[in-house]
Amino acid sequence: MSGEKQRVIQEYVPGKQVTMAHIIPNPQGDLHERLGLESGGAIGIMTITPSEAAIIAADAATKAGNIEIGFVDRFTGSLVITGEVADVEAAIRAAVRILVGVLGFTASEVTRS
Repeated sequence: MSGEKQRVIQEYVPGKQVTMAHIIPNPQGDLHERLGLESGGAIGIMTITPSEAAIIAADAATKAGNIEIGFVDRFTGSLVITGEVADVEAAIRAAVRILVGVLGFTASEVTRS
């Protein structure tokens, strides 16, 4: 059936969750460039629902460490930060702490690769 339009349905599970909080201490190759990140160093990645909470996580992260926000998206709940390893780890952990402790989110474990 040519000419048929395809529909895409996005569905989010209700709830307040940090579904991923991960730190890449020593990214290899041209990962920064491919992600469109201007600065080097460690990379921290978070995925959050509801997605608007990525703004809160970004604020908490910037207050906790000397990091730069590489990407924050209030529509998908994605947050990417860069900086020195210790700063990125402190920022990710602080963001998780605020979301869990203040806003009552559940969170996956902060991981490293």
